[in-house]
Amino acid sequence: MVDYVTVPRPVERVAVTGEAAQLLRSLAAANGPLMFHQSGGCCDGSAPMCFPQGEFKLGDADVHLGDLDAGEGVVVPVWMSKEQFEVWKHTHLTIDLVPGRGAGFSLEAPTGKRFLIRSRLM
Repeated sequence: MVDYVTVPRPVERVAVTGEAAQLLRSLAAANGPLMFHQSGGCCDGSAPMCFPQGEFKLGDADVHLGDLDAGEGVVVPVWMSKEQFEVWKHTHLTIDLVPGRGAGFSLEAPTGKRFLIRSRLM
């Protein structure tokens, strides 16, 4: 008889839908490497903001949630403030794409689509 040991896998905190991944590939082709920072709820609500990597300044007050694999070699890190992470630490976040005007500083703003966070408890 063989004993099987289940090795826990690290919990992934972020995912991306197919439609959002397609737009990320297009944005990366036009802008280079990308990143997301989950907005804390001021002017743009709690929208996931997409920037060229390095354009949004990160610091000790930010948490790296994980990396989105958008396909075709496009990998997009996702960040959030530590303060907001304390509220959302038990959630899994999926970045989706819906019709509408994106946040003013986010790269998808002129496309007629906007990124949206869908969450579920882990």
